[in-house]
Amino acid sequence: MNFSEKNNDVELNEGDKPSRKKPMYPVNEKLRHYLKNHGREVKLSVSYNDLLNFTWSTPIKDKNGNNTLWEKTSYDSRDWNFIREGLVKIYAALKTEGDYSFLSHFDVARVDYCTFGNSNPFRIRIVNKFNDNYDHYYIKIADASRIYGLELEHILSPNRIIFFTSDNTLVEEHIPGIPGDMFVSQFLNAPDMNKIRIAKEFVKFNERCFVRLLGDMRSYNFVIDITPDIEDYQYRIRCIDFDQQSYEGRKNLYFPQFFKENFPFVQLCLSHLNNESIAQYQFEERTMITFRLVSSRYRIKELLDIMKDDEISTPEKMQQLIEELNNYHNTNHFSRCKSIGDIVKTNLKQTLRKNLLLVQKNLGKNSD
Repeated sequence: MNFSEKNNDVELNEGDKPSRKKPMYPVNEKLRHYLKNHGREVKLSVSYNDLLNFTWSTPIKDKNGNNTLWEKTSYDSRDWNFIREGLVKIYAALKTEGDYSFLSHFDVARVDYCTFGNSNPFRIRIVNKFNDNYDHYYIKIADASRIYGLELEHILSPNRIIFFTSDNTLVEEHIPGIPGDMFVSQFLNAPDMNKIRIAKEFVKFNERCFVRLLGDMRSYNFVIDITPDIEDYQYRIRCIDFDQQSYEGRKNLYFPQFFKENFPFVQLCLSHLNNESIAQYQFEERTMITFRLVSSRYRIKELLDIMKDDEISTPEKMQQLIEELNNYHNTNHFSRCKSIGDIVKTNLKQTLRKNLLLVQKNLGKNSD
């Protein structure tokens, strides 16, 4: 994708907006079996439905008094002890593989509920009683398309993802970083920000999203992780919302560069990178995805085989995506696709074709 081409601003046309109320898709038996085999399905002490039994909630404001879209919940005292104990055990499952010897160190400081978006998550704040250090995790409805998104992120991206499922409940670790919209407004123009490196990372992030067809990556759906490095900083953009995994029909919704919320990042790319550098970074990212794909080829095949038999979008959106990807790749290979899983598999083959040939060639040399 050329960053110098006109930004089509996918938000302008009402019919082209990402689906705010995407339906939740149930976890089928094959996907459940996959999750069990790979240690993702565990028995949890508290379910999503248990957390819905709060008695009241109060809006949470930020330090400037603005609405955060989160609400602090309160529970009946008869339910709270059960919920509190269960939430601490879930945190232990996330952090210590279920070793409960440290349970006495932790307590639940707060349970927040968000009514915005598709997943209506609960955010759990866990506090260490000895030093007041706190951490978060999230409990959501187990949506199949989101689970596919989390698994593809874990396998194909540079980031490892910890999550568990239990029946209709999904538990996700907190992904640390500065929310993209906050980064733009408060940090992007700071004098110590390395804008060239930020632009480079946005190009790579843009590529990662399209290769595996993760949509709706507007600035509030990803975070910026900043790591001090020798004499400077490194930046990593990490997805935090996986609801729109391969759901939408319009191709451009899978490119973060086309969202108006991300225009400051696009401007950085156009100001600090030439076309040759952009092409280089795109090829570098596709190569790294290819290495991960090859090293996890059996797991990704198993996942995509399950995904191709699953229904996680509408026939109309699927047909639109087939047509647009055929046009984009100048091929008719997508016309053979019968499901979203087929489309993701074909897009991986089309975007990584050159890189796969190079990697396989080099692996063949090394085996001689």
